[in-house]
Amino acid sequence: MQTGLYVALSAQLALQKRLDTVAGNVANTGTAGFRAEEVRFETLLMQAGSDQIAFTSPGQTYLSRRAGELVQTGNPLDTAVKGDGWMAIATPSGTAYTRDGRMRMLESGELQTLSGHPILDAGGAPLLLDPIAGPPKIAADGMISQGSRLMGAIGLFRIPESAKLLRAGESAVIPDRPAEPVLDFVKDGVVQGFMERSNVNPVLEMARLIQLTRAFESVASVLNESESSLQSAIKNLGTGS
Repeated sequence: MQTGLYVALSAQLALQKRLDTVAGNVANTGTAGFRAEEVRFETLLMQAGSDQIAFTSPGQTYLSRRAGELVQTGNPLDTAVKGDGWMAIATPSGTAYTRDGRMRMLESGELQTLSGHPILDAGGAPLLLDPIAGPPKIAADGMISQGSRLMGAIGLFRIPESAKLLRAGESAVIPDRPAEPVLDFVKDGVVQGFMERSNVNPVLEMARLIQLTRAFESVASVLNESESSLQSAIKNLGTGS
């Protein structure tokens, strides 16, 4: 059996998947609150006679939870999440969670993301402000006030570390396990007038892209050599040489 051919093919499939994720990360370097996609690889062993053959698995993707850089904008409707919390938003797919805290206020007073999804409080209800009461003040615990009036609080939620995150738009995610409201605002909270950048490191990702491209080309060369060797063997056997 041409085991080298199958091993090289498994490596090429894994590299292609990694190339796709890195390209996606680079494309979203400027997307606020974006979480980079990573790939976790495993080695698969198969017994062939007395030898063990190691194949590369296609890999499992996951979203990095590393925080992005906070940048001051001065916009009172921009809020960056500090710590491990997430803001809840209402989407057509249900409640999703995001680290992109840039908001807009409609004429009705409803707070939405820039993509048009309602911002939710800790109870899952949309937040409504007074559209004629001026810019809101947002405290570290998410409490919103306009003048002397308390208007509600931005809901902050903690997603379990064991939860798998599925993308729900540019920066939002939907976990496969329930998120819980943040109650301790010592480590978690929001900062008004700031936004969180993507957690993609563009320099690192570009270096990875170059390395992966070279590795992909090397594996492709091995596959071509294996194919040529196999064809030569078949030809020689067919001619009785």
